[in-house]
Amino acid sequence: MITPPSDKKLFLLDAYALIFRAYYAFIKNPRVNSKGWNTSAIFGFTNAVLDVLRNEEPTHIAVVIDPPGGTFRNEVYPEYKANRDETPEDIKRAVPWVGRVLEALDVPLLSLEGYEADDLIGCLAKQAEVAGYDVFMMTPDKDFGQLVTEKVRMFRPGRGGGPAEVWGPAEVCEKFGVDRTEQIIDLLGLMGDSVDNIPGIPGVGPKTASKFIKQYGSLEGLLANSADLKGKMREKVEAHVEQARLSRDLATIRTDMDFALDLDAMKLGHPKADLLKEVFEELEFRTLAARILGTDVAPAPAAAAKGGQIDMFSAPASEPGTEAGAEAGPTYKTLADVPHTYHCVRTWDDLEALVSRLMAATSYAFDTETTGLDVMSVGLVGMSFAVEAGEAWWVPVAGGEWADEGELLGRFAEVFADAEKEVVAHNFKYDYKMLARREVRIANRIFDTMVAHYLVQPDGGHGLNRLAETDLGYAPIPIESLIGKKGKNQKTMADLDPIAITDYACEDVDIALQLRDRYAPLLADHNALKLFEDVEMPLVRILAEMELAGVRIDAERLRTYSAELATKIDALDAEIQSLAGKPFNVDSPRQLGPILFEDLAIPAGRLKKTKTGQYPTGEDVLAKLSEHHPIIDKILEYRKLKKLRSTYVEPLPELIHPETGRVHTHYMQTVAATGRLSSNNPNLQNIPIRTPEGREIRRAFVPADADHVLLAADYSQVELRIAAALSGDPGLVEAFVSGADIHAATAAKVFNVPLDEVTREQRSQAKAVNFGILYGQGAFGLANTLGISRTEAKSIIDAYFAQFTALQQFTADAVEKVRETGYAETVLGRRRLLPDIHSNNATVRAFAERNAVNAPIQGSAADVIKVAMVRLDEAMRTAGLRAKMIMQVHDELVFDVPLAEVETLSALIREHMEAAVSLPVPLVVDMSTGADWLEAH
Repeated sequence: MITPPSDKKLFLLDAYALIFRAYYAFIKNPRVNSKGWNTSAIFGFTNAVLDVLRNEEPTHIAVVIDPPGGTFRNEVYPEYKANRDETPEDIKRAVPWVGRVLEALDVPLLSLEGYEADDLIGCLAKQAEVAGYDVFMMTPDKDFGQLVTEKVRMFRPGRGGGPAEVWGPAEVCEKFGVDRTEQIIDLLGLMGDSVDNIPGIPGVGPKTASKFIKQYGSLEGLLANSADLKGKMREKVEAHVEQARLSRDLATIRTDMDFALDLDAMKLGHPKADLLKEVFEELEFRTLAARILGTDVAPAPAAAAKGGQIDMFSAPASEPGTEAGAEAGPTYKTLADVPHTYHCVRTWDDLEALVSRLMAATSYAFDTETTGLDVMSVGLVGMSFAVEAGEAWWVPVAGGEWADEGELLGRFAEVFADAEKEVVAHNFKYDYKMLARREVRIANRIFDTMVAHYLVQPDGGHGLNRLAETDLGYAPIPIESLIGKKGKNQKTMADLDPIAITDYACEDVDIALQLRDRYAPLLADHNALKLFEDVEMPLVRILAEMELAGVRIDAERLRTYSAELATKIDALDAEIQSLAGKPFNVDSPRQLGPILFEDLAIPAGRLKKTKTGQYPTGEDVLAKLSEHHPIIDKILEYRKLKKLRSTYVEPLPELIHPETGRVHTHYMQTVAATGRLSSNNPNLQNIPIRTPEGREIRRAFVPADADHVLLAADYSQVELRIAAALSGDPGLVEAFVSGADIHAATAAKVFNVPLDEVTREQRSQAKAVNFGILYGQGAFGLANTLGISRTEAKSIIDAYFAQFTALQQFTADAVEKVRETGYAETVLGRRRLLPDIHSNNATVRAFAERNAVNAPIQGSAADVIKVAMVRLDEAMRTAGLRAKMIMQVHDELVFDVPLAEVETLSALIREHMEAAVSLPVPLVVDMSTGADWLEAH
């Protein structure tokens, strides 16, 4: 349903529903400002309100929030919502700020003591309907369906960037399987609500409840005809009559309270610009402030506090520093607010003066401007330099007195070659690769501000503009102001006059210098300076060279394999259709669900439909049902092959660079909070190795030349070894020092049998526990992994910790240490901040506790292989080897090696990988060579 235009359009927003939704949307990557505040909930909520104002154009709006304390429902039924976890502290802290944001936006925040927000929204919606308004209740809460009429609708926010959904009576009835929206109250009375701890009738789920309502019209209709029911169901219904009526009453949204609708107070007004600036500044929502205040609108006259559309959501944009932005008076700094001297260098004389200045400096900031983002294909537009904050130089390739970029770059050769000089840059790897593609390699010491911020605050974003805003209080010039927004009219830097780029390019290096000055002392404060200088900075250049070297792919092998997979996929599709007994689209979950759970009647226990009314058919659901019907394994195999083909087999040949004939991945150094590297375009980290189909893909990774081989060097059980070292557990340490099979040795201790009598099943269980402990896995997780009962899983874990008491103590100490310090730490001092360790919310706290144990182990493993890469790179250069390090995949390094250098390189690998970090247990590296990656693994 499309939201219709209306001259009487009221939006009522469910505050807590939107706040919680925003908070959990950022749970894996929270927004944390420079003060350490988690602003995710406030930011997401604010954006939700602004989106409504901008896109839906309401004439009236209000936000409704639950009052503190209980409501009348708690008096009627004390267990109401009693099963809910404590509200996360970050949400509690967010609520007052939400109130301030709404005050600044001139949007009323309403509540009524003794009643939930649902009740007040219902009360206001009914009154507004009578007054002739189109009402939209903005919430994802299904209970609101009972209020829906032709004039009162649900406005459900979109997920994952998808569009919002508007539910009228037709949509609500379809979703819930009823004939009239008011029947939802009876439906909820029958099925209950586990989220709100409303009991309902035991054994009555959504499908059964819908069937009863369809057949009997209401709860009372069912109760009056309970004699028609059969067996156990009749017993359950007749035994829980009063419970069903209580549940219906608890689920009923009250609309009859004495609360007058004040439409004048809800009439859309103008934001209070000064207050909004103040709030956004404190929260460090500077991009939002620039968009709303500094760019899109001038402040409204004081006399126009009420009455009329908010102009800022439709006004054309103007740049910070222009008349509109200046009139709005944002409190963050822009280029217009700070003294600066930016030069556009276009003559040889000016260029010589710049080079002389750089040669005399011990440190300088550097950046490149390019025609796009893909280093392997874009053009160089120019370079910018700075030595001190406030002054910078922009040197364009075109428009100067030099003939071409080669002549221009040559003049900076001496600057770039000085190994004692420091180069400051944000994402230096990109700039290094741009020049290296032109046979110019920067040999300066590196200070990468992106990596520095990552070490200081590993969670969250590390983009230059974001850091300028949060750490410097500075809003940079948006790139869109130069090249336009995405679309057919968007330009590239090459389309612009060189002078037009000056401020934009110079501003970036100016900001980088200021960030360097901020982060250098913070690195020392966080005990991360040595890690930064000795490991992460050398690694920047190593990763750049790996990316430039690329990996040769046998495209023809992959194309042949793609055809083979297509044949297998088609055959599986035909088998699945045959087992189903009728044709359907196997790729459609909406069609698959009814086939499995209705036509084939596969037992699914208490399987609940999704919010869109579909049966869940994800891999986790189907894997538990495979024993019930052969179609399940066929579907899982079908999906596995399709994903493999679409993710790797088909795309990889398309990613081969036309000039190099190789695939060039991008290693990301600042993504994983644990310190792990990741890769994309293509992602080399997730190519399967345990399945024959995945292994076949690795056959396509081949050496660069006929007289070369691939050499793979893989740390053996590095995380378990680190766990043994950090815990000092005698049993684990002894097993590793003696060179025993660690999983068999573990099984022998846990199951109290001689080592030579350990069965394959016992070793498998011990292996699952060994690795599960590293990730905080409990009995429930182990039971699922091994397919055993939770009781049996618990007994195995108990026996494990009885044998490895020091490891158990280490896990407890790791959690306690984080409670005391606020962070987990690796062997090299890499820290991960875990403020949620103090949360009263059990789910949030448990996540932090698992990371408290995992971060030191996985982070130390990341440290180990990074140190090995740095030392190996230096050793290979010292030895003058032609071999290249071409891939890093978790604990494995892959090299492209001339046959004549295999023995020499193998010795260097053994020396530097196994001695990367000194531990009380040995680090062991497995090595092999081959004509392709599979053979070498």
